[in-house]
Amino acid sequence: MPKYTLHYFDMRGLGELCRQIFALAEVDFEDKRYDMEKEWPAFKSQTPFRQLPVLEVDGKFIPQLYAHCRMLATEHGFAGKTPFDAAWVDAIADQHKDFYWGDFKKFWWRALDAAEGDLVHEELKTKFGIPERDKFFPLIEKQLTETGTGFLVGDSVTWADLLISEHVSVIVRVVPGFLDAFPETKKHAEKIRTIPQIAKWIERRPVTAH
Repeated sequence: MPKYTLHYFDMRGLGELCRQIFALAEVDFEDKRYDMEKEWPAFKSQTPFRQLPVLEVDGKFIPQLYAHCRMLATEHGFAGKTPFDAAWVDAIADQHKDFYWGDFKKFWWRALDAAEGDLVHEELKTKFGIPERDKFFPLIEKQLTETGTGFLVGDSVTWADLLISEHVSVIVRVVPGFLDAFPETKKHAEKIRTIPQIAKWIERRPVTAH
């Protein structure tokens, strides 16, 4: 078994998906967390693309989150059972990436730290949050309805399920009621988070703001 080290900041953020894949596969890894101000500047020059997360495998670095996820999921059986399914897993992950890093982020990053009564947050919610939500989550609802298995692709859990369920769970906590029009999506997130390995990880993972 290779020796894995995940290098990321002391938060869930972009590092959480890999952590959950490791947890699901019951594979040991070193969860190396960096203070963004005190430790990251010194380590930055050692990373391939000058950014985190970085996955270290037997002393060799691999950049880019989705590269990590695809490799680990393929190795441990969570990338889709067939090439067709694997393509759909990738498609869902890439569609979420477009959604998250598009206009939705203009609302979401404010929402993460918004105080009650934040008028700018409410304006961004109306201008970006709701329109982008209503483009993306109907696609997830449709996918879940069509599979009929409780999973996004096929009849077993894939890394796309982990990706969507983690983001949905955070949205539900940060913006209560925001996803009430998408019951299958919320049900899916709850289902994935009750998988024993995932539930165990969530219970013991470090508590961080993000």
